[in-house]
Amino acid sequence: MDVPALLRFATAGSVDDGKSTLVGRLLHDSKSVLADQLEAVEAASARRGQDTPDLALLTDGLRAEREQGITIDVAYRYFATARRRFILADTPGHVQYTRNMVTGASTADLAVVLVDARNGVIEQTRRHAAVAALLRVPHVVLAVNKMDLVGYQETVFAKIAEEFTAYASELGILDVTAIPISALAGDNVVEPSAHMTWYGGPTVLEHLETVPVTDESSAARARFPVQYVIRPQTAAHPDYRGYAGQITSGVLRVGEAVTVLPSGRTSTIEGIDALGESVDTAWAPQSVTLRLKDDVDISRGDLIAPTALAPTTTRDVAATVCHVADRPLTVGQRVLLKHTTRTVKAIVKEIPSRLTLDDLSQHPAPGQLVANDIGRVLVRTAEPLALDAYADSRRTGSFLLIDPADGTTLTAGMAGDAFTEHEWSL
Repeated sequence: MDVPALLRFATAGSVDDGKSTLVGRLLHDSKSVLADQLEAVEAASARRGQDTPDLALLTDGLRAEREQGITIDVAYRYFATARRRFILADTPGHVQYTRNMVTGASTADLAVVLVDARNGVIEQTRRHAAVAALLRVPHVVLAVNKMDLVGYQETVFAKIAEEFTAYASELGILDVTAIPISALAGDNVVEPSAHMTWYGGPTVLEHLETVPVTDESSAARARFPVQYVIRPQTAAHPDYRGYAGQITSGVLRVGEAVTVLPSGRTSTIEGIDALGESVDTAWAPQSVTLRLKDDVDISRGDLIAPTALAPTTTRDVAATVCHVADRPLTVGQRVLLKHTTRTVKAIVKEIPSRLTLDDLSQHPAPGQLVANDIGRVLVRTAEPLALDAYADSRRTGSFLLIDPADGTTLTAGMAGDAFTEHEWSL
C-alpha cells in the first residue's frame, strides 16, 4: 500500500481575515478533529456567548490568543485524508508577527494567502506574497474569504484575484490559484459552494490534495553537513571513523569522489551506515554516517559534497534577509552566522537597500533594518562558507544571523538574488 504524499503548507493573511477559522473548518469538515477536541471548542465557544462552535479555537492554542481572538504564534497541525498527508502552519496576521510567517513558510510547499473580500489586497497581503516569493514557496493559493459578506459576487472576487495575480507575477510567483470561500459558512473549503455556482474551480481541500509535490531535495546537488564525528576507539571498532549528519539534498553513493569544505580536501566514500546497516546509496533527508577512504581532518560544520558538484566557498555573503528581532540590524554590527551545522563570526559590511512593498522599489542605504523589514545585506565572515544560492537550495542557501552576546536570532537570510523575476542589484 502506497503512503500518501506529504504536503507542507502555511496560511497567511492580515488580521481578522479568517486564517484560523479556515484551518478549523478544514480540520472539522475533513473529519480530522477528535470528539473531545470538538467538545472543548463547543464549551469554550458557549462560555464566550457564541451559538455555534468557533472553529478558530482549534488552532489558537495560547491563552492570549483565545482571549484576544488573534493568532500570535505559529500553530502546527497534522492531518490526513485518503489522498494525502498534511502538515499545516497557521501563521499570525499582525504586522509585528510577520517574522513568524517566515518560520512557518520556510519549509512549505504551498502558501494559502487569505484576503477579506470586503478589503481586497492590502499592504499585509503584499507583504505575505513577498515573503512567499522570497522563500521560494512553489505554489500559492489566494483564498478570497468572507464572500458571504459581499453577497457572493463574482465581480468582487475577480477584481481581487486579478490584482493579486499581477502583483505575484511581479515577484516571480508563477503558480497562483484563486478560490472564493467563506470559512465561517464552509463554502468551497471542503465542499463546493451552492452560493457560487459561477465558480467552477476546486475547493481548497481538493486543490491541496491534487497540487503537484516534487521532492526537490532528492533531485538537487548532494550536500552533507557534518554534525558529529564518531570515533568509538573500542576493541570491536579500534579504527572506526565516521561522519554523522543528515543529507540535506541529493544522493550519495559508495565509491563516489567527494570534497570536504571549506578545506578543499578530497577523498572517496568508502562506506555509508544507515540505521546500523551498511548501504550503497543514501539520499535526502536520510540521517547517515559516512566513512571515507582517506584519513581527512573533518569536524562539525564541515560540508561533504561530490567533487564534480561541489559549491565554491566565500567569505563575502550577499543575501536578501528578513529581520526578525526587535533590536535593529546595523552596518558594522558584529554577528554570528549559522549555516547548516557551521557557525562563524561575521560583520555586517553593507545594507544596500530595503524593500518597499507598495511598489517593490528599493529604499537605498537605509543604514539599518528593523523588525519585519526585508532588505539586502552584504556580510563578511571570518571563515569561508560553502553556501549555495537559495534559488538552488532552500536548505544550504539559507542562514541565520545571531547576536553573539546572548544568542538571539536577529535575521533570516537567503543567499543570492531575492526573487526570480524582480531581482535587486547590489
